[in-house]
Amino acid sequence: MGAVIKIIEFKKLANWKEEEMFRPNMFFLLLLPPIIFESGYSLHKGNFFQNIGSITLFAVFGTAISAFVVGGGIYFLGQADVISKLNMTDSFAFGSLISAVDPVATIAIFNALHVDPVLNMLVFGESILNDAVSIVLTNTAEGLTRKNVSDVSGWQTFLQALGYFLKMFFGSAALGTLTGLISALVLKHIDLRKTPSLEFGMMIIFAYLPYGLAEGISLSGIMAILFSGIVMSHYTHHNLSPVTQILMQQTLRTVAFLCETCVFAFLGLSIFSFPHKFEISFVIWCIVLVLFGRAVNIFPLSYLLNFFRDHKITPKMMFIMWFSGLRGAIPYALSLHLDLEPMEKRQLIGTTTIIIVLFTILLLGGSTMPLIRLMDIEDAKARRKNKKDVNLSKTEKMGNTVESEHLSELTEEEYEAHYVRRQDLKGFLWLDAKYLNPFFTRRLTQEDLHHGRIQMKTLTNKWYEEVRQGPSGSEDDEQELL
Repeated sequence: MGAVIKIIEFKKLANWKEEEMFRPNMFFLLLLPPIIFESGYSLHKGNFFQNIGSITLFAVFGTAISAFVVGGGIYFLGQADVISKLNMTDSFAFGSLISAVDPVATIAIFNALHVDPVLNMLVFGESILNDAVSIVLTNTAEGLTRKNVSDVSGWQTFLQALGYFLKMFFGSAALGTLTGLISALVLKHIDLRKTPSLEFGMMIIFAYLPYGLAEGISLSGIMAILFSGIVMSHYTHHNLSPVTQILMQQTLRTVAFLCETCVFAFLGLSIFSFPHKFEISFVIWCIVLVLFGRAVNIFPLSYLLNFFRDHKITPKMMFIMWFSGLRGAIPYALSLHLDLEPMEKRQLIGTTTIIIVLFTILLLGGSTMPLIRLMDIEDAKARRKNKKDVNLSKTEKMGNTVESEHLSELTEEEYEAHYVRRQDLKGFLWLDAKYLNPFFTRRLTQEDLHHGRIQMKTLTNKWYEEVRQGPSGSEDDEQELL
């Protein structure tokens, strides 16, 4: 699309210069929040919370390690006059933004080939938290840039950065969690199930509320909206009527898909439309550092986690996790958001980011399927039973995650029998099943279940009437439907 528009502009048939300008504020206010919230809302929380320790270690400490490796490497190579010089804060900012992974192609291939579900969840769960962590790290570097840190020692600068990061991470996560819990209590005690439109409107307000609150008090809106999505999916979702549950899921998937498509469309436009500064040595060394930083992240942390995990991370799984470190839309948008001077430095960072994104998506993403088949890491029995097409849609991949966890369809007695009395629940899962879930979610009575079935049956009958009255309807079709 970018090439076509460039040709049209070159022939002076039209001019879209104003429309092509990708404003970072538009990305962070309009395009990114639906993507992040939908990731948290559609998360398969059973697998996620079972691997929460490993996912958090990879997403938080692993991303920080990768950012330090890439940022430190760029800084010292610049000091050695191997590549263009960047100061310490600019190097760390670039290392942070380029550490945001988006393995959508890899996850789609995982589903098609039926790889180990633990590997699938480790890669997918890391990518969800990793986006928010990378944004917080980049904001931390930008905050240090705006401050005068030239008269402060390196150790004090590190402590300032660590304190800022911890405040942003835990403060934003706490705000998002609190907002999600409040939404669960509101929709538990205020029954709006007979008015799905109002119920849906309340959900949309609560979905965007933590982002605005966090940004207003100088916290990370992205981190807040991610944790709000996870909490609202786990509790608030089960206080909704069946119609609103379906409407919320489908709307979020559609909006997130459109937002991702828009970002990648702008990425394509920027390749041909924006001024670039290309430096071959800078690009090559950045790619090497990105791959090395990913390796320093994955392999040591995996060996460390294996001391505490029952389901071990095998060397093949480690290699696939390293190989799945694709870069996507978020690094590109963050590179535009950096306020670097002079302009040549900003163009250099932007051009290098675009090249790394295309390199990882086209080369690494395109090589994933033959690599998995070569390493024989997929489940052979599942492959013989059911072959799936590869669908490069993150929202399609998460299509059935929430539907598999409809606790709201259980009555009080059924919930007690299915969850609370289970002996295999430990730690947070036991606490959640015993106390948190009953407190924040509504247990349905038989009357509530009957009303929900009537509501769904009414919608089904309405659809059936419209189909029957349509131009293509016939008596044969009617008998087939019946």
